[in-house]
Amino acid sequence: MVGAGLLATLLLQTLLGGFSPTGASTNTGWFALIVALMCIPFGGLLLALGAAKWLRNRRIARAR
Repeated sequence: MVGAGLLATLLLQTLLGGFSPTGASTNTGWFALIVALMCIPFGGLLLALGAAKWLRNRRIARAR
């Protein structure tokens, strides 16, 4: 999820015309901007929760 958001951001900057303070400059740029703004925060949350679960499972396994 985070990777998709970062890829959308990279494509927006390089191939889709970039963006300014008023938004993206092309229609596909707007789509990439929307995808990036949805995927990066949600993916970051999923990544943090996954890391916390992995650390907890690791701690429980060591306690046995």
